[in-house]
This record gives sequence, C-alpha cells and structure tokens, in this order.
Amino acid sequence: MITLKIVQGSARGKVFETDRPAITIGRADTNTVVLPDYHLSGEHGQIFCEADHYIYRDLRSTNGSVLRRDGRAIAIDATTGYEITLRDGDQLALGDPRDPVVIEVSLATAAPEQAEAAERFIASRSIVDLPAVTDRVEHDPKTALRIYKALAPLSSRLDLSEVLDAIVVAAFDLIERATHVSILLRSDTDEDRYTVALARQRQKPGERPTTEVGADGVRASRSILRRVLAERAAVLTANAQKDMPGSESIMSGRIFSMLAVPLWRGDEIIGLIQIDNRTGSGMFTERDLEVALILGGQATLAVDNARLVSRLKVAQEQLRGENVYFKTREANRRFENIIGESRAMKDVLAQLEKVIDTRATVCIEGETGTGKELIASAIHYQSRRADKMFVAQNCAALPENLLESELFGHKKGAFTSADSDKKGLFEIADGGTLFLDEIGEMPLSLQAKLLRTLQEGTIRPVGATAERAVDVRIICATNRDLQAEVQKGTFRQDLYYRLMVFPIRLPPLRERREDIPLLADHFLRRYCTEYRRSVAGFSQEALDALCAYHWPGNIRELENEVQRLVIQADEGAWIEVEHLSPQIRKVEGTIARIAPKKGTLKEMMEQVERWLLAEALREHGNNKTKTAQTLGITREGLHKKLAKYGM
Repeated sequence: MITLKIVQGSARGKVFETDRPAITIGRADTNTVVLPDYHLSGEHGQIFCEADHYIYRDLRSTNGSVLRRDGRAIAIDATTGYEITLRDGDQLALGDPRDPVVIEVSLATAAPEQAEAAERFIASRSIVDLPAVTDRVEHDPKTALRIYKALAPLSSRLDLSEVLDAIVVAAFDLIERATHVSILLRSDTDEDRYTVALARQRQKPGERPTTEVGADGVRASRSILRRVLAERAAVLTANAQKDMPGSESIMSGRIFSMLAVPLWRGDEIIGLIQIDNRTGSGMFTERDLEVALILGGQATLAVDNARLVSRLKVAQEQLRGENVYFKTREANRRFENIIGESRAMKDVLAQLEKVIDTRATVCIEGETGTGKELIASAIHYQSRRADKMFVAQNCAALPENLLESELFGHKKGAFTSADSDKKGLFEIADGGTLFLDEIGEMPLSLQAKLLRTLQEGTIRPVGATAERAVDVRIICATNRDLQAEVQKGTFRQDLYYRLMVFPIRLPPLRERREDIPLLADHFLRRYCTEYRRSVAGFSQEALDALCAYHWPGNIRELENEVQRLVIQADEGAWIEVEHLSPQIRKVEGTIARIAPKKGTLKEMMEQVERWLLAEALREHGNNKTKTAQTLGITREGLHKKLAKYGM
C-alpha cells in the first residue's frame, strides 16, 4: 500500500491511497493521479511496485523530477536511469524547480510474515566472523585445498560477466548439493535497488553448469535479501517453503533448502549470492554456510576488481576521445587560424614568426580581453615544443604562499596541509611552455625566485633541500605598464629585463576595427552551432554600430555581446541595431549626431573633420601630442588643422 499526499501545488491537501502495482502521475485526465499544474507534463511520472518496494520513474518530463530525502535533493534524470527506489517519508518535487508540486510518500509497514522471518532461519554467520571461519578451514587441509582450487579462477577474470560465471561455477563446486545459484548486485545509480545479475541451475549431478536460465527459472528471494541486509550475515534455512510461506519467489520457485551470502565492501553490502536446493529440505549444513561465507569474501574482491577495470576502460575511452578533441583544438591554435586581417595584427604575427622556435622569453602586453593567452598558446603549438605541455597560470588568482607551491611544487610536510609531495607547474611543463598571465601581480618575494629559475634553469620545491633542472619556455602577459611598476618599486628591474627579451604589444580592438566584422561572424557561427540556433546574420546597420563602438573590454566583450545576441535572436532572423546593447546603440546615435549639414563634399568632410578633432582633444584633455598620436598625424600637422578651423 502506498499513500501520496499533495503538500504543495494546486491540488494541495488531496490524498491518494492505492495498492495498485502501477500508477501514473501527470496533467492528463488519463493518469491515476491527475494534477492540473501547468508546468507538469501530460504524463509526468510513474510509480510501480517491484517485489517488496516501490520505484518512481520519470517519464522524460519537460521540467523534471527531484527526490527530497534527509535534506538532500536527488535529481531523477539520466544519472539515476530516470528511476529511484522510494522510501517512507520521501518527497517528490515535480515540475518547475522554483515552485514544484510536492508529494509526500508514505509506505505501509512490512507484512507480519516478513517481520517474523527472523525467527525462521536455523543458522547465520556474520561477515565479521570471516577471519575465525577462515582460520577453522585452514586447519582442515583437504577442505582448504578444495576451496583454493574452486576460487583460483576468480583471480584471473577481469570482465564482470566472466567473474559472475566463475562465482557460479565455484558455488556449484563447493556446495555439492546446490541445484540453483543466483547473484544479485546493487544498482550503480540506486543504492536501494538490487537486481539479478546472473542465475543458473545445475544441469546434471557432477557436470559443470553451462546453461544460463532466466529469472523465471531461477528466482532470487527478496525476503532473504532483506534478512541479509539487516543482519549483515550469511544465513541458512532448512525448509524455505515451510519457514517462509509468504514469499512468492520461494513458493513459485519450489525452493526447499537455501543459503544466502552477502557480497560486502567495508560497511556496504553490494550484492548477494543465493544458493538453493529444490529437491528436499535440510540439504545444507553449517559447514556449507561457512564455506559459502569464504566464497562471498573472495567473490566481492573479484566483482570489485572487474568493476574497477570496466570503469578504467570507460575512462580510457573518454580520455582517448578527449585527446582527439584537444589535438584538434591544438591544431586550430596556430597563427593561420587567428582571425585578423588588419595591418596591426599582421605586424604582430610577423614578429611572432621570428621568435617561435627560440628559447627567448616573450612578454605579451595588451589590455584585458585582447587575446593574450590565445597568442601564447599559438606560439607554443606552432613551435617544436608542441608535443609537450602548455600550462597557464594567472598570477593574480592565488595568494603568495599558494602561488609559490603551485609554480614550484612542495614536499610532504613543508607546511601544515602538505600531506604529500606535489609537482609544481614548472615541473609539469618540463620540455614545454609555461604561460604566466598577469605577471605584474606577482609578489616581490616570489619575483626573486622566478628570476633565479630563469637564470639557472632550476627549481626548488617548497620544503626541498635540492634543486632540479627544468627545460621550460616562459611566456608572460600583462595589462600593466611594467616599466612604470619598476619605477614605483613594485616590480624588480632585473626580472623586468629578463622578461622583456621579446616584448609584443597586442592592439586593442578599437585599433583594428576592420577585424570586427570577421570576429563577429566567427562568434556568431560558433554560438549558433553550440546553442543549435539559426541566425541569418548581422544587418549592415548593426555591423556599422559594432565597428563604431570603442570596445573597452576588447574581444572578450565582443564575444559576450554576440553570445547574448544569439540567445535572444528569433530563429532565422537578422540581428538589427535595436537588438544591440544600449551602450553600443549610443554609438549609432553619435554617428547620426555628427552627420554634416547638406553641402558640397568638401564642406561636409570639413564639418566631420572639425568634429573629430574636437572629440580627440576632449578625450586627451587638450594634450596635443597625445591627440596627434591617436589621430596618426604629426604635432605640426595637428596645429595646421586647428589653425585652419580656428580651434
């Protein structure tokens, strides 16, 4: 019997009580439990009875299902196989996670015959008794040799199906009166659910079992499973049909004598071996029970090893796939794949071509968001070091003590939480490239240690007494004026000269406006693919507004803007000016504001030039030298133009 009480939602207060083997929940009138809340699916979920427990199954609902248990929220999705076993007192939260329909679950207590089952078993051996049982068996050489021979194949099996097969064979070899063997294993996604992994019957006396049968032929008893879980022990019953008449699996399977042995890992029960005799009662002895307990201990190790090997194989396949992905990504991190047709970017790439395969330290200067790490990785993957590691570290992201440990590593016991040796990034990047972003944020004390590494090519982990040589190419980046930092005393002058062997300045986006349409189109295609959207493109007016904007956040700001536009755009529509962010739309207004009055071409050009001169002077506080540099003319040329317009 299951009782469902609606504690939140439009049907709040309603109670549904049923003993049906399966019920459905949803908005449609055809459901057993009809809930009219709009955010539920027509057929949202199902509750069905399996053996002695109830299972909730999410029917791929739109807004999903969550189980609330003991203060935890467990999403019922692909990670759980869209199913989970229900317990008394659980709550189901269905639909909109911000305001779900909440159903409280109440389950009837176990039937009297189940509660009385504890009195019907004639013997048991706790898993804590295994050492004593093993010791007794070792004093009987004949039995010990028989057990050794039967269990030996388990150690050589690595595939789970082969391990289960070997366990069944060993069970038949060791328990000679066994006619049927079943193995139940706990679900990987639902710790309360055990399923039959393998079930077999002996073909003929003296022959090894070779025929696998379905669950209808060899049925595992849930009543036995409950007893094993509760007692954490192997159990023996002499006449299962007489002792447990309420068990459907025992009665329908005509089980008389039964042994049940847990598979355990520490405090966890991960499965069960059930050994039956269906020809008569009292067929097993306590000696059989002890032998079966030893079998359970070895079987657990074999199952765990097989599962571990299986997980390692899956992880290996994932790593192989990730390796292919990263190799593909690395291939794209080359100069020819960097987007930029402007003169400024071509000059930068031409300089970098000259330094690729040298050991010279490259310092990339540029504003935030100009793509300094992209350039650094392109240098690495274009060089002869491409098959080694490219490691990046932001020097502003960690405090001094952690940054030192991250870069140089530490020895066990070097400080309070150093409970093991740790390799630093210099050691990890040995033979490759280490990219130090925001180098200007590095503390002075750490700058001295970095300088020594650059000079000597050696590192000393924190707490170590010896140095070790490393071959690492350093590429650093900063958005600060390091020369000014040297003058202020916040950056070491000797380190400055070590880093400035080959300085590169990345131009801000406002200095390479001709690249903006190319970049915008690149990001548009990337996010259309990622979000599975179809956007026609940018209108000419929208592109003009993007090109006119000054982009203080540079390429990163442009990327974020295009990402937002793809999300907001209608399917198949063009991106227009009105879709752009307010600060970018202001630029369009500025363009309209400087539109010259009607006249000859010369008169209109002079009006625009006069406005541009005034804006440039205002931007630089009437500093004519900086204004001339920004406009790309000489100071004398600026004076002539100002005199021409009487400014």
